[in-house]
Amino acid sequence: MRILLLEDEFSLRISIKEFLEDINYEVDDYADGLDAYDAIYSKSYDLLLLDVNVPSMNGFELLQSIRKDNNKTPAIFLTSMTDMDNFNEGYKKGCCDYIRKPFDLLELELRIKQAIRSFYLDDSEQIIINETISYDMLKGKLMLEGKEVVLRKIEKDILELLLKNKNSVVSMQMFQEYVWEDYVEPATIRVQVNNLKQKLPEHIIQNRRGLGYIIER
Repeated sequence: MRILLLEDEFSLRISIKEFLEDINYEVDDYADGLDAYDAIYSKSYDLLLLDVNVPSMNGFELLQSIRKDNNKTPAIFLTSMTDMDNFNEGYKKGCCDYIRKPFDLLELELRIKQAIRSFYLDDSEQIIINETISYDMLKGKLMLEGKEVVLRKIEKDILELLLKNKNSVVSMQMFQEYVWEDYVEPATIRVQVNNLKQKLPEHIIQNRRGLGYIIER
């Protein structure tokens, strides 16, 4: 899971980033609102952690702007504000939660898991692919007929992208943006998808010639 972190206090930003990376999240960190805004439009994120009072564009303005463009990525505000009007303002702009500074990093972990669970998994950590296959988005664990299938990181990223877009074709461009973050040859993508397909029953990941790949559920 990839997280964008916007926080202008250096020591806090580094502490959060290191903590989240230690528990296997990918984190891109920014101190400036405009830099974070640009990153959201150049990469794909699963969650946004947004400080409110940051340079250039504050957290409220950033979230309001991307919501107008129909970006629904779940967002948690990190703030020292206690005024109820400010909380109401944040929810109106489209956040799913607040966490007040100072906070324990374990609390942050719980809030993140809850936000991801609520947004992506319909209150369940498990995505049921069919009667014999499931995938735990939080733990990155694929189960096939009761046994865990070991996946490499790139295979997990590919599978998660396909599951988040269930019943929709995932294009080569989407794979590039989510998995590789930069241009790679289509042949490279096909090789990695085929590596994942070999670990699943043949019909699970389907090719749509000239379009991309799909998991239909």
